[in-house]
Amino acid sequence: MKIGILKTDDVRSQLVEEFGEYPFMFANLLSAIDSELEFVSYDVQRGEFPADIDEVDAYLITGSKTSVYEPLQWIADTEVFLRKLHGAKKKMLGVCFGHQLLAQALGGKTQKAVQGWGVGVHHYQMTEAAGEYAKPGEDFSMLVSHQDQVTENIPGAEVLASSTFCPNAMIKVDDHILSFQAHPEFTKKYSEAILTLRREAFGGEVADQGLASLDEELDFDQVTRWMVDFFRR
Repeated sequence: MKIGILKTDDVRSQLVEEFGEYPFMFANLLSAIDSELEFVSYDVQRGEFPADIDEVDAYLITGSKTSVYEPLQWIADTEVFLRKLHGAKKKMLGVCFGHQLLAQALGGKTQKAVQGWGVGVHHYQMTEAAGEYAKPGEDFSMLVSHQDQVTENIPGAEVLASSTFCPNAMIKVDDHILSFQAHPEFTKKYSEAILTLRREAFGGEVADQGLASLDEELDFDQVTRWMVDFFRR
């Protein structure tokens, strides 16, 4: 199975050597569960899209430091492409910016959150709609870095996981869209590097709380299996 990764950001130059670019992070994460997956990267920031949507079997939209509502041509072009994929019922998995862009492109809304920055480890509870993923009320933990949130979901979307900080943390649409506000591809070490580099942007107190939370357990394997199962289903 071939996954097309829509790359929507560059890793900060001082971190690339140690951590790689985002497509590498996702390939590394997913391959640990399913070594038969193949990956192709499309740098949509620079206008690179598949010539044919069936070049790959499914798509993954990465996170980005850019906000989805910024008036940038590449964002508008990517929205057009996502609507084309949606019309064809191609599988799409969105992460952070990807989660937000799917909402914006397909009839929902993303805004800067009144809650402020979410960083470090966050905890989510599965909803009644979680069904095949987990029992309602079960918890899982992931790394986050965002100040925007989906405030209106795609029409017909089901919320699978939620928190008081982020009500629309994990959603699905029919059987072809799954998206997360959090970052399954982040490692604690990468999150620590981002929190340190962007301390001024986050604010010292928020950054310190995020760094302290990195001692908590994460559910990497569980969430990665959800992702792989979604692609394979």
